[in-house]
Amino acid sequence: MKVVCVNVGLPRVVDWRGRRVETAIFKQPVAGTVRVEADNLEGDQQADARLHGGADKAVYAYPAEHYPYWKEVYPDLSLGWGAFGENLTTEGLAESELNIGDRLRVGTCELVVTHPRLPCYKLELRLGQPDAIKRFLASERSGIYFKVARPGEVGADDKIQLLERDPRKLTVRDAARLYTEKTPDLEMLNVASNHPQLPASWRERFSKKLG
Repeated sequence: MKVVCVNVGLPRVVDWRGRRVETAIFKQPVAGTVRVEADNLEGDQQADARLHGGADKAVYAYPAEHYPYWKEVYPDLSLGWGAFGENLTTEGLAESELNIGDRLRVGTCELVVTHPRLPCYKLELRLGQPDAIKRFLASERSGIYFKVARPGEVGADDKIQLLERDPRKLTVRDAARLYTEKTPDLEMLNVASNHPQLPASWRERFSKKLG
């Protein structure tokens, strides 16, 4: 497992459906190593701190293995690394294999898996595709959010090492399915509603589903 590239970006204002929108989803690969702190990467920002960024979304990774799929879905788009707003484009990570709560060493920092991504309209803005959210959710290619357990530095080609597996065995894909399915697995839902590494808002949603 390794980092293919590190991508960062600052907020910019763009036109979208007749209005001006501020967004930082336009990430670009950078050379060298980048400092990873508790709530962000050096040189990276979020336009709306209410919905993006913060401790539970400090780092967003997206597998390079998903890109061929999207190039088939949108053959007319030029999809370079960072096209999905990810900080880390990775090789060898998979939503179906990583558990919520797994701890990894990436470069010299340590990250903990927190939850899958549920995209907002800015993904459609970034790709210029009005069906991007629907397709993204249906594809089960959510990417992975991490919190920073130990700050450090990360760069392209850095190794990714799995340090600790969470014993609850709730995968990132499992969490995404529980969030969106109308009739989720109750046993798994119970696990998710009490999982300490999931954001509080996710645990609350799962608790309500159980109720």
